[in-house]
Formats: sequence, C-alpha cells, structure tokens
Amino acid sequence: MKHEIIIAGFGGQGVLSMGKILAYSGLMEGKEVSWMPSYGPEQRGGTANVTVIISDDRISSPILNEYDIAIILNQPSMDKFESKVKKGGILIYDGYGIHKPVGRTDVDVYRINAMDTAAELNMAKTFNMIVLGGLLKIAPMVTLESVMKGLKKTLPERHYNLLPANEEAIRKGMDIIQKV
Repeated sequence: MKHEIIIAGFGGQGVLSMGKILAYSGLMEGKEVSWMPSYGPEQRGGTANVTVIISDDRISSPILNEYDIAIILNQPSMDKFESKVKKGGILIYDGYGIHKPVGRTDVDVYRINAMDTAAELNMAKTFNMIVLGGLLKIAPMVTLESVMKGLKKTLPERHYNLLPANEEAIRKGMDIIQKV
C-alpha cells in the first residue's frame, strides 16, 4: 500500500496541520511516511500545500510530480493541481472554495462541503478535520484511533479539550463526503 497525497488551499485552512496529523497517524501504525510542506511568506491567506506519502515500503523520494490523491480547498489550488492527479486517482474538493467544475473524467471526484458544515456546527476550527474525515472514508489508509493519537501529538496540551470536537468533525466528514 502506498498513497501519494497533495493537500492544497489557503494558509489558515489547516492544510499543513492536516498533513502533519496524517503523517503522524501513519507513523503510529509503523508505516513509512514523508511530510513535505510548501507555503509562501503570507502563510495566513496565501497559498499553502503539503505532500504526504504513506507507504508500507520505503519511500524513495518525497518529490512528486503526480499524486494518487489530491485534496483541493480553493480555486487557485484546483487550477494548479487538478492535472497532476494520476489517471484513476482521487480528487476531493471543498464545495465552498471551488467555482469552476472539475474537468477530469479519468479520476474519481468527491465533494465535501466542509466549510459550510463547519459553519453550521459552529466549529470553524475543525474545518480541516472534516476534510480529513472525508479522505479517510474514501481511502482508509490509517485508523481513526491513530488519527486521534496523531492529533494529540500535534496539539499543545492546553488544547486537549478540543480532541472530542475534532473527533466529531472527522466522523462528520466521513458522513458528508459525496461522489460527484
């Protein structure tokens, strides 16, 4: 098993932390992992993306030109990465940030209304966990238990009270993702 993933959106959407939590989750399960963030000087509001590779075997290089899975959270990221999903791969996008429909017919496309759901539930800070839940429903590469351990590892102890809300968000994402 090997998953080569790009997560892309605006800084402040939790793109990098979503990738880090996914990477930690893979480590918790004894998998080989690569986590490579990329962001501009803007961080908040500028574009950000992270490449995550989770594999049962050694990873030869963290540098990728194509991805098995793309999680796209805004239109500039869609414009940049839609063409880089491997044929037969998976493209997941948040309905709030995308204005042009996905043009690919050779990949499986999923829509998750994470931004709208986070607003409805008054849980804006869990937006990225809703998206992560959607990913894990479609491609269960790590367990929810490992994700919660990874989340605990990345959160400062003063924020441990947010763990139940994050788990609820992950489960909500699993419920609301839809194939397009």
